[in-house]
Amino acid sequence: KTCLCNIRTLISFNIRNFRRPFTSRRNLMQLLDFITIAVFAAGVVIMGLSFSGKSRNMKSFFAAGGAVPWPMSGLSLFMGFFSAGTFVVWGSIAYTSGWVSVAIQWTMALAGFAVGLFIAPRWHKTGALTAAEYITHRLGTRTQKIYTYLFLFVSLFTTGAFLYPVAKIVEVSTGLPLNACILLLGCFCILYVTVGGLWAVMSTDVLQFVILTAAVLIVVPMSFARIEGVTEFIRSASDGFFQLTNEDYTLGFIIAFGIYNAIFLGGNWAYVQRYTSVASRSSSRNVGLLFGGLYVVSAVLWMLPPMIYRLIDPSLDSIGAEGAYLLMCREVLPVGLLGLMLGGMVFATASSLNATLNISSGVVTNDIFRRLRPASSDKLLIRVARISTVLFGLMAIGVALLIPKMGGIVNVVISVAALTGVPLYLPIIWSLFSRRQTGTSVITATLSSLGVNALFKFVMPSAGLTLNRAEEMILGVTFPAVILLSFECYYRLRKAEAAGYGEYEVWERKNETERQNETLTRSSDEDNAFSRKVIGIGIASTGALITLLGLIAPTGRLLVIGIGLLLILFGLKIRRHKAVNKK
Repeated sequence: KTCLCNIRTLISFNIRNFRRPFTSRRNLMQLLDFITIAVFAAGVVIMGLSFSGKSRNMKSFFAAGGAVPWPMSGLSLFMGFFSAGTFVVWGSIAYTSGWVSVAIQWTMALAGFAVGLFIAPRWHKTGALTAAEYITHRLGTRTQKIYTYLFLFVSLFTTGAFLYPVAKIVEVSTGLPLNACILLLGCFCILYVTVGGLWAVMSTDVLQFVILTAAVLIVVPMSFARIEGVTEFIRSASDGFFQLTNEDYTLGFIIAFGIYNAIFLGGNWAYVQRYTSVASRSSSRNVGLLFGGLYVVSAVLWMLPPMIYRLIDPSLDSIGAEGAYLLMCREVLPVGLLGLMLGGMVFATASSLNATLNISSGVVTNDIFRRLRPASSDKLLIRVARISTVLFGLMAIGVALLIPKMGGIVNVVISVAALTGVPLYLPIIWSLFSRRQTGTSVITATLSSLGVNALFKFVMPSAGLTLNRAEEMILGVTFPAVILLSFECYYRLRKAEAAGYGEYEVWERKNETERQNETLTRSSDEDNAFSRKVIGIGIASTGALITLLGLIAPTGRLLVIGIGLLLILFGLKIRRHKAVNKK
């Protein structure tokens, strides 16, 4: 199962079980929690809308002017990879299997390091605005069209699938009708992505990261205090609780899953934006390294609460374990902070939706419309970008609204989406480093791998041949790699180079020369300064809210107030930081 298995499990969990664990002792949400979420949501909207005047052309709307500070891009990448399924799916594994959940997420850290060292700088060197633009120049227009339509088709369903479980959480927590939650959240995301472009997406990602980090830094100490300390946690852990693998998650699975994550992280078109929107190759490298470093630490911090909750209530079944993280939060967090945590989870999951909306709009505008109307002005292209964002978002809302009526079909749709990760992205990554791969070879690798994956997922089980978790993962990673390696050896034996590769090199060198000769424009520098100002105000305001909640907290008052004051100081420091022009 791939990263998108988070979506399937999260949907299943919310439909069958989300209401049950949280209503057994007391209502999940109290008035102060609702107020906290409302304030947080209003802040995110205002933050996104504040960038309405910053999207002057295609590069500013889809690449934030190519001058995003790498820490900001790295945090945005981290949050784009994150979802509420992180707490639900991996939290369930943490509750039942212990440290295995940390080992699984450490594969994401290793993937980040690999992408930062090798893949991200190579993407930046291409100088392409989107992955589709690179495919056009490197592999040809026909190949670009096939991959573009495949990407948009898969993105439409995965975006709707991301929206549905988030809306389900809001429905269960607030009592609002599900369809109303889908429409509300969908329009909410469309609004600030359409108006603010990539600047709005990245800036709100940074704020959401700060809020979730602050919340988990409060939850972990209070959780340990609830069980009388770290020593008691270690002493009471069951046998094998601190092992990195078990029968379900073998070493083979862990290795294959790590390779999958590297491919997904390095090739997903929404994530490629994070590597190409920074100013230099070294900055793009730092984006990946920051992602990896954050996952080394966060994998432990995020998984500790459900592990600790097992000592408090060891009776949860496999379905109930999916709520272990939020059950632990409910056990220790003061009123108000629970709303902040839930709001952070909801909007951080929405970050994946926002990133997909932005890149899908970029593909439609840059790689479809501009080819039909090459003489279009920046003003017209920005209008098309915003219209396509709205239309794609509305279609995703439609998919999310249909999910309850799809029954078993939704599992098929999500499974197909999950199976497309390596076949879609590995061939393109391979072409970044190979002079020999052609449009024919990468399309063959993609379509044949999709066919084989679908065969073993949906057809062979009826014939009695079922792959276990590790075998399914290994097949999904190795089959397209074998196809590409076969083509590479064949072309090498024939001493053949891809037709048109020389023209591609000229285009790439031209892009690289233009980047090297550029300095940050006044507008880019002003955008950076404005972004820091908005983020600083957002962090300081969040700190003030946490401080106020700490003042009325019955327990953990000093810890909560301390975290709040630190955020206020950090936000003010960012707010006052002066921009520095760099080449």
